[in-house]
Amino acid sequence: MTTTTALWSRAQQQDFRARVRGCLLGGAIGDALGAGIEFHSLGMIRDNHGPAGVRDYVRAYGRRGAVTDDTQMTLFTVDGLIRAETGRDAGEWNAPAEVHRAYLRWRATQRYEAPDLRDPALGRLGRQEWLYSQRAPGNACLSGLEDDRMGTLAAPKNRESKGCGTVMRSAPFGLLVDREPAQVFHLAAECAAQTHGHPSGVLAAAAFAAIVHGVVRGGTLEGSVHEALGLLAGWSGHEETTAALRQALDAVRQGAPSAERLETLGQGWVAEEALAMGVYCALVAEDIRHGLLLAVNHSGDSDSTGSLCGNLLGALHGETALPADLLAELEGRAEIAELADDFAMELTQGAQLHGPGVASTAWAERYPAA
Repeated sequence: MTTTTALWSRAQQQDFRARVRGCLLGGAIGDALGAGIEFHSLGMIRDNHGPAGVRDYVRAYGRRGAVTDDTQMTLFTVDGLIRAETGRDAGEWNAPAEVHRAYLRWRATQRYEAPDLRDPALGRLGRQEWLYSQRAPGNACLSGLEDDRMGTLAAPKNRESKGCGTVMRSAPFGLLVDREPAQVFHLAAECAAQTHGHPSGVLAAAAFAAIVHGVVRGGTLEGSVHEALGLLAGWSGHEETTAALRQALDAVRQGAPSAERLETLGQGWVAEEALAMGVYCALVAEDIRHGLLLAVNHSGDSDSTGSLCGNLLGALHGETALPADLLAELEGRAEIAELADDFAMELTQGAQLHGPGVASTAWAERYPAA
């Protein structure tokens, strides 16, 4: 994938947009499949839905196809990255600060029932009323954003927390295909530290972003996992995350995929387990539906593991491979697709949106500067 906007061919732009859409919509579908069974044991799931478990959406938050905080925070990650990209015109690119501001806007959606439409800083995403809904947000995400101080790698928020709230929102960093893998890894780690300080919480998010990055740039999923392992090795405190990914790779070779085999990797409440489970399901998936259903039918954090698997498979295969019936009922489908298109346009055609000599203010109104 080219690193210079002017050199993107039309075919490359179309492929990239399909992968971005696939990643964000696929993650949201996996999230919604798991939303209604997130706190159920595997036995309860099978008792309620049959021996194969859930095969379709079940009602959650008053509807079928509802997404959770996983998708909410992923979308705000995208919003922050688009705003960071627009700053490159002036020679500035402070993505951690922009992503932090985006997460603070997400935090406001958990406090208020509707957006303050008088606030121009909200931009397009912050004005979406459907996002103003509490969908079981993680405690560390909430407390880490309780004030305006931004956690950093040197001084993270919630130093002992390694909940999966870092990894479930980090796929968008991997969509920065014009950056080197080590840059993507580092950026995801920096932004994870804004709410979670344990090395496994930070590094699982970084590894996940690196795996998405490798896939979107045309690599295989297994190859991208090995590349992420190489990046992990250079960071202190990587041992838990490295072991979890290696366990996922080993599980692929141990026999036919099953819920019982998946549960040997954990339950997904902590970051490295959620990463391993999402990666395993994507690796053994016969198709996207098979992978997603495997990822949610277990006694753990079903929406987060479903979301991670969906991010990976969507990035790998593109939006046209997503199950149409699941896509049709997905909450926020049109808004997610539009945000994905905006991200793809920003990376491939940013100069035409806000570069020198551009008179239109439409993009600045959608993604206003700080």
